[in-house]
Amino acid sequence: MKYTTRQSAILLLSDGTIFHGKSIGISGTTFGEVCFNTGMTGYQEIFTDPSYFGQIMVATNAHIGNYGVSEKEVESSSIKISGLVCKNFSFNYSRADASESLEDYFVKENLICISDVDTRALVSYIRDNGAMNSVICTDGTPIEDLKLALANVPDMKGLELASKVSTKEPYFYGDENATYKISALDLGIKTNILRNLAKRDCYIKVYPFDSSYQDLAAFNPDGYFLSNGPGDPEPLSGAIQVAREILENNRPLFGICLGHQVIGLANGVSTYKMFNGHRGINHPVKNLITGKGEITSQNHGFAVSKEELDNNPDLEITHLHLNDGTVAGMRMKNKNCFSVQYHPEASPGPHDSSYLFDQFIENIKG
Repeated sequence: MKYTTRQSAILLLSDGTIFHGKSIGISGTTFGEVCFNTGMTGYQEIFTDPSYFGQIMVATNAHIGNYGVSEKEVESSSIKISGLVCKNFSFNYSRADASESLEDYFVKENLICISDVDTRALVSYIRDNGAMNSVICTDGTPIEDLKLALANVPDMKGLELASKVSTKEPYFYGDENATYKISALDLGIKTNILRNLAKRDCYIKVYPFDSSYQDLAAFNPDGYFLSNGPGDPEPLSGAIQVAREILENNRPLFGICLGHQVIGLANGVSTYKMFNGHRGINHPVKNLITGKGEITSQNHGFAVSKEELDNNPDLEITHLHLNDGTVAGMRMKNKNCFSVQYHPEASPGPHDSSYLFDQFIENIKG
């Protein structure tokens, strides 16, 4: 299929705006909320991140696919994005330890991709008009038919997606003889989170998203973890109740991304859908406890209300996003609980925030 005639393709946004490009060869249509990631590397980790489920990814880097695919660089068992929009798609790759080309990977996973798009214009448009539903079409379906179908795609606000990516059965990760035992609620957990915990002498039991506190407590863990994941946190009533019961029992608790939002909701602090969200590996955050700055990896379209956090006597803001002042981290004043909105397990990086896993272990030690 390499360098054969490539079909014209389009990206249609829900407001009727159309961007033109070329199909990389996989025919069909795919729907999702359009978003963009500013990372210069790490495309495979992005594509397999469960937090991106239900989203069409716009890559701002000019070249995608140039270093191929490696089976060691996945964050889940499959591609989770709904589709990809990029400028230049590299059919050939030049990394010695790559296992296959990105094209072959997409064919195997049946992921629809449109390239040769003016991604700078597209990202500028999204920045001005906000994230919205969209459709990639590479098979010539009439525009009016696409508009009708797109109108029936549910909005991300109010959409529960953790059930689509969570494990169906509990499983273990790490060395069973490790010093610490962790019960992790899988709302869309990234593999590198488990690697980071295991590296710190933890044995983790990962539970489905709809597990109860009693389920997690049966492992007799030293600490609890609430993972990242896709969609709106508000519909996750079960996970919110789990967080409440962990806190009522004053057990060590750490939350990342969606888990951070669930902890906020468990404390009566509301969440809201952001205009664009934060997605990339170059987001500046200030640690208000130490005064230090961190360059962070982020991927979220919802956030915790800063105003409500400021007025909550039980909570303290620990980290702020320096670009827009949104909440990037918090902790409870009277409980062994903290959380961050970003990704300290960042792979391929940056690793400025990996100390948070050490902090979790210190909290467990008491």
